[in-house]
Amino acid sequence: MKWRRKEEQTPPVEESAQPDTGWATTSMSTGAMANWTAVVRWSAWGLLLAGPLLGGWALASAATPVAVPMRAEAPRAQPASSDAVAPAGFAEVYVAAYVKAGDSDADAEELAAFYPAARSMSWSAQGGSEHAESASAVQVRQISAGYWSVTVAARITGAAKDADSGRVRYFQVPVKATGSRGASGWTAPALPAEVAAPTGSKGAAPELSYGSGHAPLASDPAVQTVQGFLAAYLTGRGELDRYLSPGTTLHAVRPAPYTAVTVTQIADHGQGPAEGAEAQTPPDGVQRRLLVDVEGDGKHTSSRPMTYAIELRARDGRWEVASLEAAPALAAPGTNSNSQEGQGQHRCVWILR
Repeated sequence: MKWRRKEEQTPPVEESAQPDTGWATTSMSTGAMANWTAVVRWSAWGLLLAGPLLGGWALASAATPVAVPMRAEAPRAQPASSDAVAPAGFAEVYVAAYVKAGDSDADAEELAAFYPAARSMSWSAQGGSEHAESASAVQVRQISAGYWSVTVAARITGAAKDADSGRVRYFQVPVKATGSRGASGWTAPALPAEVAAPTGSKGAAPELSYGSGHAPLASDPAVQTVQGFLAAYLTGRGELDRYLSPGTTLHAVRPAPYTAVTVTQIADHGQGPAEGAEAQTPPDGVQRRLLVDVEGDGKHTSSRPMTYAIELRARDGRWEVASLEAAPALAAPGTNSNSQEGQGQHRCVWILR
């Protein structure tokens, strides 16, 4: 809309005797007044609608904590137990290269990948006279941040067979992380040092939480299930799924390592079935944990002994394999698994869980 200036002269208006407030006053036409009123009305509606949004924003702002800048702390050395895998692996490969190293340039270069100073060393021994059949870290200690001492057990064999060939020997290896922040690599500051076996590397066998082992009873349905399961699991003969509880997923070993498997001994965990109860039909839901000794016969082995911890569960009058346990159950400290109390023999017929 365009505005036009009126040509008519308006009669002079007498000034009223109003005090001077310092604000300039202007007169507005009817159209301008209408526009101004519309602007005010829409502004009021906008504020009314925006009120809840502004209120919610204010509450959210009050509930959100204000981030306060914190001074960055210097990185701390991690415990050896949580950061020992990489230096242990480095030390194992380093020892293997060190044992077979000799006076050739190729051996020096291979060893220098772990110990850079090896390039300037002279070796009097011929390379390959000894080698490590296996090397495994048995002890890892963190000396300081990014610096470890790793003890490696290695089975050393020589070209000439003698009484000492094939024995396990121990080497202490220093391993240093390279890189300013975090371990970007590893290096050895020195050659390995042969040491005695670490203290405590050997100990008495722990007690297991099972009763006395006994020969498997042909009348025990649990033995029949275990025998059929292990045959399908290790020899590939028979259907494995027919022996498994619903919801249990196991896969047979492939390729099958044995041609025959024989159960030689079983032992019950905790309170096993009472004498004579093995041949009875178990109630549904009953569990039975067994320690099973077996012997496997294959193309290249005969009567290889193995031990499995197997959990059975009864369903529809028969036993099914509920779990192939990761490890046998250990006895609680201070208990004797071979005692009458530990075995819990003849105290109940079945254990309901």
